[in-house]
Formats: sequence, C-alpha cells, structure tokens
Amino acid sequence: MTATKLFDLTGQVALVTGASSGLGVRFAEVLAEAGAVVALVARRADRLAAVKDAIEKNGGFAVAIGADVVDRDAMARAFDAVEQAFGTVTVLVNNAGVVTSGRAVEISEDDWRSVIGTNLDAVFFTAQEAARRMLAAGKGGAIVNIASMLGLRVAKGVAPYAVSKAGVIQLTKAMALELAFKGIRVNAIAPGWIVTDLNRDYLASEQGAAIKREIPAGRFGEARDLDGAMLLLASDAGRFMTGTTIVVDGGQVVAVRG
Repeated sequence: MTATKLFDLTGQVALVTGASSGLGVRFAEVLAEAGAVVALVARRADRLAAVKDAIEKNGGFAVAIGADVVDRDAMARAFDAVEQAFGTVTVLVNNAGVVTSGRAVEISEDDWRSVIGTNLDAVFFTAQEAARRMLAAGKGGAIVNIASMLGLRVAKGVAPYAVSKAGVIQLTKAMALELAFKGIRVNAIAPGWIVTDLNRDYLASEQGAAIKREIPAGRFGEARDLDGAMLLLASDAGRFMTGTTIVVDGGQVVAVRG
C-alpha cells in the first residue's frame, strides 16, 4: 500500500454520534471525504439533514438517523438501520457529549448523572454495541472515543466533565486490551480548546484571552486540527495502534506545572 492510500476509507461504514453540530460535523465530513459511508446520529433531525446534504454536495455519502445516545434501544435500532442499508459499522466515532459547569459542592445529582450518562455510560454502551456487531460479522474495525484534555488535567468548575473524560480514557485502554486480538482497535482523541459555535463567544472574551495565554502554541485549535488524528485512528495508517489517546491541545497539557 502506498503512503497516499494509508488514509483511504473507501468501503468502510462509519457511525458518528453527536453529528449534528460542532466537532461531530467535522468528523463526519472528514470521514466521508476519505471515502467512508457515514451514518450521522444525533437527536436533532433537522440539523442532521443539513449535514447530510452538505456531505453529499461535496461528493460523499451519508445517512441521517435521529437517536439519543443515552437510549440504548434507539442506538441498537440505529445500528440495525445502518447494517441493513450498508453492512456492519466498521468505524465508530463516539463523539456525543455534554458539559455542565459549577462548583463541585453545588453540582446537583441530576447534572452529575446527565454528564456521566452521556459522556461515559453512553460511550461504553455504544462501543459495546459496535464491538459486538463487528465480532458477530467476523470483522475488525476502529472505535475512536472523543475524550478531552480535561481527562488528563483538572480545571475548576467542571468536575463531572473532567471525571467523565478521564473515564473515557481508561475505558479506551480497557476495551483495547480485550478486543485487540480480534482486530478491533480502540483509541481516543483528547482535544484541547477547539473553537466551535458553542464556545466561540466565550473564547473571544477576556476569560478566553487568559486561557490562550496558557497554550504554548499561542492560539486556540480549529476543528481541522483534529483531522489528522481522526484519519490516523480510523484508517489503516493506525493499524498497529490501540489503547492510545492522542492529545491535540497545542501543548497545554505538557505545559501544566505541578
């Protein structure tokens, strides 16, 4: 295989959760551009339709499926629909996530369970669903979990989020260890501060300027800064990588003292 073919995903079937906005949209676009058929999964059907249309206008192929990642039955139906149309999902991107902010002593039980339920429980059960189907089909595959820089360091006001993402990193290692012998690779990406529509205004504020000063690269990340890591872990370019978390944060984690 030539170097230019290493990242080719032609013939692969990818499923991306949280694909209606933010990084999920970018991940879906990149996988489609690399040749994969992409199943877009999220709660907001109207936004999924727009993402699907954009991918297809660029020559890719996508299908939109409305489902909430915390609903295991709905996710099983989503996998069923993809299988019936295109075959077994061979690339899973566990991207859906939520965040709540507040002091640890003030976080409510509902907020805690909402974050852990979406960011960790759903990641496990969706990865489990994908792996079971890959095994049943006798196929290998790639599972890419989206963690966070905050899974490796801490910050004030985001305890549930940081705990959930640390759990994703450890879950990635545990599943990788059990599935490697069957050709299923499980890896993670831990982004730092990446500008999206959800945080653009905040990062443009004085608080954002203070955060930027902590980043050795001197800037916030852009969604495209994650393209290389995603394609590496999803394709044959990363065929001997499993249990790995790739940090994409402009050097912020290594710059933390103490």
